[in-house]
Amino acid sequence: MDFWIMAIRITFLSQTTTGILGNFFLMFYYIVLYYRACTLKPTDLILMNLMTANAIIILSSGVPHTLAAFGLKQFVSDFGCWFLLYIQSFGRSVSISTTCLLSVFQAVTIQSRESCWKYNKVKTINPIGRFISLLWVFYMLIHFTFFLYSSIKVNSKNVTRKRDYGYCSIVGPEEISDSLYTSLVVCPEVFLSVLMAWSSGSMIGILYRHKQRVQHIRSTHGSSGMSPESRATQNILVLVSTFLVFYTLSSVLRGCFAFLHNHHWWLVNMTRLTSLCFPSFGPIVLMNHYSIVYRLSFKWIRNKINFILL
Repeated sequence: MDFWIMAIRITFLSQTTTGILGNFFLMFYYIVLYYRACTLKPTDLILMNLMTANAIIILSSGVPHTLAAFGLKQFVSDFGCWFLLYIQSFGRSVSISTTCLLSVFQAVTIQSRESCWKYNKVKTINPIGRFISLLWVFYMLIHFTFFLYSSIKVNSKNVTRKRDYGYCSIVGPEEISDSLYTSLVVCPEVFLSVLMAWSSGSMIGILYRHKQRVQHIRSTHGSSGMSPESRATQNILVLVSTFLVFYTLSSVLRGCFAFLHNHHWWLVNMTRLTSLCFPSFGPIVLMNHYSIVYRLSFKWIRNKINFILL
């Protein structure tokens, strides 16, 4: 048991450290890119907001769970516990909706080269920033409503069970709050996941047809290469696929955690670990597939070496 406890501690610490460094590095990169170019491409703007949402999840969930894994128990008050849960659920919803927006927008972008969408491409780019702002405000209000409702129910007499999160514990409200949470949060998340899967399938089909055309051109004219849109689409497909895998696994474990009353310690820890997988490792996926991040890193290293040699 001591070995598994130590393994859980190391895993939590690794996830939290990786998530903080990776997300804040990419956020800093996009901020620098914005001030240098005075504008961001729509995909860059979406990715910056995605990294911000992931950072919120890491700070509100990863850090407290890591401290609890190392023995610091029940260090948050009741209000602080509810507030952390509000921030976690808010960040999770923004992360899901932003990933869906990224997938759908890229599917529309590459499809616009082959269909009548190309005349509407500029029109779809302009409101991206306003749409993302509306997403943040919408989910902030939705989760604040649920937070307020749960607080009122806790102060009433109709409470049923106590939920222990390691770093804090709260008395859960009556079952109707679970129904409210399902209707306001879970159902939209399922819909967004289906929409992501559909847009990903659409992109895979477009990439397959593009590959067939490239092979034909290569065989007849001897030219090769992949368009920037195709490379960006492959990168986003890898990111979205990573999200869907981790989100599905996390949702299954969260469902088991919600319906089972006797929680084994491995179920509790695995549920927490899987919920942090995408926020922690998403930046690594981006840095491995977006060569522009590597160019920025190598340019910084080269400038440092030249400075030292001079």
